[in-house]
Amino acid sequence: MPAAGGTPGGSGEARVGADVMVEPAGWPAASALQGVAGTRRAGMPQLSKGSILLVVSATFGSGMAMIVPMAYSLAVRLDQLAPGRADLLGYVLGIGSAATLVLAPLTGVLSDRTRSRWGRRRPFTVLGVLLGLAAVPVMAFASNLLVLTLGWVLSTVGWSTTAGSIANWQADRLPPSQRGRISGLTGLTMQISPVVGILLVGLVRESTILVFLLPAGLGAGLVAAFVLAAPEEQTHGRGHPSVFTARSLLSSYLFHPRHSPDFAWNWLGRFVFFMGLSLTTSFTVFFYAQRLDLAVPDVAGVMAVTSALSIVSATIGSLWSGWLSDRLGRRQPLVLAGTLLFATGAGVSAFAHDFVTLVVGTLISSLGVAVFTAAGQALNLDVLPDRDTQAGRYMAITTFSQKIPGVVAPVAAPALLLLGAGSNEQNFVLLYVCSAILAVVGGVIIAAKVRGTQ
Repeated sequence: MPAAGGTPGGSGEARVGADVMVEPAGWPAASALQGVAGTRRAGMPQLSKGSILLVVSATFGSGMAMIVPMAYSLAVRLDQLAPGRADLLGYVLGIGSAATLVLAPLTGVLSDRTRSRWGRRRPFTVLGVLLGLAAVPVMAFASNLLVLTLGWVLSTVGWSTTAGSIANWQADRLPPSQRGRISGLTGLTMQISPVVGILLVGLVRESTILVFLLPAGLGAGLVAAFVLAAPEEQTHGRGHPSVFTARSLLSSYLFHPRHSPDFAWNWLGRFVFFMGLSLTTSFTVFFYAQRLDLAVPDVAGVMAVTSALSIVSATIGSLWSGWLSDRLGRRQPLVLAGTLLFATGAGVSAFAHDFVTLVVGTLISSLGVAVFTAAGQALNLDVLPDRDTQAGRYMAITTFSQKIPGVVAPVAAPALLLLGAGSNEQNFVLLYVCSAILAVVGGVIIAAKVRGTQ
């Protein structure tokens, strides 16, 4: 890949509201900003308990709003619009993921350069929430598949922007000694938030609007508390060390693997793992419906039970993995352990045909995802290049490792489901076995290649 970076030349500024602007080319305070950033990084203070609570709560809210439609609400609405067409869900989700692929690096780069009295991350947090809320009526009242897809694009772009800006805030402020534990807490909330969301929407499943509005509204409230109370330095009047041009924007989508080998190998391992995970995530509703001979809307009760039980495994996996990775100073063995646990759970689920076995497979997989997420997020922060000036950009590039599988896997999954399937059933055995294999390969890449320097 070509090396990314600023290109000399260009001038002018783009304003976003009265007090927010993207800094103009050649701002004279750029060198001063680098000096301030370097000094701050040299002795990064630990986050206070209040700040930790705010970031964990905001992560919980954005996770609920982003994942509940993906895991449940969209499948139910799609079944109303196109009964029996489970394959269409993959295309809807894939289009949404493709949209975030284009916009995630853009918002990351712009937030790195944004100068405002709100700081550089907070404006994008608010923008994402507004887009996510605007998507609710579009999805709830969609009259056809095209409108539903447009609503989902708006929703996933909005909540992904919010979640990304919260993650960028952590990249700016987290010292190495807290990365594992706080990554464990935020990873746990990302496991629990959709569980809580599905439990709640299960109570209002007869109301299409509430199925979409409830998680979005609760998510917006929790993120609002973070926006209002979390500390963030004002950046108004500061500059950036590189010029912002069309060429630098395009190059920000790329990075040079040879210049950042740990980041590159970690990216590749995450990509392969999430490819495996994404094969099954979007089709859980239809999987349970087939294996337990249930109507699609009735799966809510089953998912509520399995999701509630998975809170225990997610709690153990996230907190233990995050704490232990800080203690050991090495994240890679725990990342590999997480992929092996997930693969074991996927294997159990592949051959499960009763409720108890499905629960066992789900819990083992949940434990594995929790272990991987906590240690993996901390490892990603350890190997992040150019943290002082381009944290948003590289965090956005990291999301490619999850978003590209989110585009490809849901589209590829229907082909696997049809391969060797019977007349009335889809081949979930093949789907889950492929998921397990890819997950393990991703873990091996990270464990074998990433040094994980802090």
